[in-house]
Amino acid sequence: MSRAAARTAAAVLVLLACGGSARAQDAVRYTLSFPHAAHHYIEVEASYPTGGRPHIDLMMAVWTPGSYLVREYSRNVEAMAASAPDGRPLDVAKSSKNRWRVQTGGAPQVRVTYRVYSREMSVRTNWVESRYAHITGAGTFITPSDGLARPHHVTLAMPPAWKTSISGLPSGGGPHTFAAANFDLLVDSPIVAGNPAVHEFAVQGKRHFLVNVNEPPFWDVQRSVADVRKIVEEYARMWGDLPYDKYVFLNILNEGGGGLEHLNSTTLMASRWATSTHRRYTNWLGLVSHEYFHLWNVKRLRPAELGPFDYERENYTRGLWISEGLTDYYGGLALRRAGLVSDEAYLGMLSNDIESLQTTPGRLVQPAEMASFDAWIKEYRSDENSPNVAISYYTKGAVIGFLLDAKIRRASGNQRSLDDVMRLAYRRFAGARGFTTEDFRHLVNEVAGADLGEWMRRALETTEELEYQEALDWYGLRFTTVPVARTAGPLAWQGLRLRNDNNRLLVTQVRRGTAAYDSGINVDDEIVALDEFRVRPDQWEGRLETFREGAAVSVLAARREELMRFTLKVGPPPVDDWELRVLPDATQEQQRRRQSWLN
Repeated sequence: MSRAAARTAAAVLVLLACGGSARAQDAVRYTLSFPHAAHHYIEVEASYPTGGRPHIDLMMAVWTPGSYLVREYSRNVEAMAASAPDGRPLDVAKSSKNRWRVQTGGAPQVRVTYRVYSREMSVRTNWVESRYAHITGAGTFITPSDGLARPHHVTLAMPPAWKTSISGLPSGGGPHTFAAANFDLLVDSPIVAGNPAVHEFAVQGKRHFLVNVNEPPFWDVQRSVADVRKIVEEYARMWGDLPYDKYVFLNILNEGGGGLEHLNSTTLMASRWATSTHRRYTNWLGLVSHEYFHLWNVKRLRPAELGPFDYERENYTRGLWISEGLTDYYGGLALRRAGLVSDEAYLGMLSNDIESLQTTPGRLVQPAEMASFDAWIKEYRSDENSPNVAISYYTKGAVIGFLLDAKIRRASGNQRSLDDVMRLAYRRFAGARGFTTEDFRHLVNEVAGADLGEWMRRALETTEELEYQEALDWYGLRFTTVPVARTAGPLAWQGLRLRNDNNRLLVTQVRRGTAAYDSGINVDDEIVALDEFRVRPDQWEGRLETFREGAAVSVLAARREELMRFTLKVGPPPVDDWELRVLPDATQEQQRRRQSWLN
């Protein structure tokens, strides 16, 4: 989920330097209160300078940077009213789905009040309840359409039972008050209010906060804080600096999941039981690692198209394979380098990415750069046909990162790596300029000391299969074929995904290029019988296993109340050909290369 600091550190410093009383008077100010928190409402009172104009136009973002989907946040706004400083009512009228026009009546300031319904549990939306609030900038703050560069200040009028508010924003000088140098920083800085458990630690003299919302008594505080510190230390080693005064990990523990990066913070959602098993805990550390890497990659080093943002329409880029895919690559690799997982465990993570890509039919349809460009219509709007026609720029980007890293190491005699590309890109392009995909390709060639342009063109612009053997030979690795556990549902290897719907066996997905796809079975078909015998959901897998490989099985299905018959050829048991293993006879040189990569 990525976002660039659109008005970058340099612009922020200019705004801060221009502080003073004049800027303070020009600030947009918000007071948020929660008298109806139990009913999921934020009450917003905003003060906007008018500059003496007869009217001002107000705007609400339709999407949030890092999450590339138009979400129409204004659908949650209600009861908007406007008044002058003397209390005189002012006319306010909606002019488009996310805009309002306020007639100022000559007033130097206008006061606007509105309510925001806040009951969508995700990292990119508001959630308010009686115990706490998670407040996102895009989903809360309405601002003058021509005033994005103004300072924006926020004060929380806290319910008596709430004692703590925290954000990546600096303090505004008073209790529960925050100051943003501009609208971009406000949108890029979620706020948590309530009574979260706040755990502080320092790295390189910088303050860090792991903020656990809904922390259960069985959460392993000591271990999680120590391991998050190791992740921070590992990235500080790689990048060379920590470009902030404080950083906040907002860790909301509930039934949800996901993460969203911000300039000086991240929002994480995970299970309350994330520290209870090794698998869950490793997944949570991977989420922390991924989102924290965004601090550099996309928040400060960004594709040129991702800033300054247009908050009212899509912002297209072909660079998300870098911003998200390479972040995913480093998210796992950093866990190994920080000593949080073993070599074998990391190779397992990488194997999962490769297997996911290589078993997705859409890899032969959609190139990596187009997956990025189409994020607005495909990544967040997947359906039953998505695996057949699309890929994830996260997954393919991570696999490309693995292969590209090996190519750079090979071309440079193991003297340079993708780490060097990222550091040089940061020095050269971080800030207001941003980079193009061509800039990044030229940088790769510069660091590698070789022309990798044609390989990158094929990897990014075409649907040609990726070639793995060169990377495997470099590190002393091989692919091993292992049986696949049938955990994805009955007979997933035939190309069918099925679910039990009140004891009805319904098809939820049909993979292209499989026996099921060729048979003509469709999504939403109800499987009724196999070879003239009724089949229930709990019988399907066992029943099909009674047929020999290659047998043609008659499948009776119901489609919109009509019975239909199909022929399904029984395939071989599934195998995973993409499990990475260390060569038992790897040379010492291969071992050294592998260790320089992993350690």
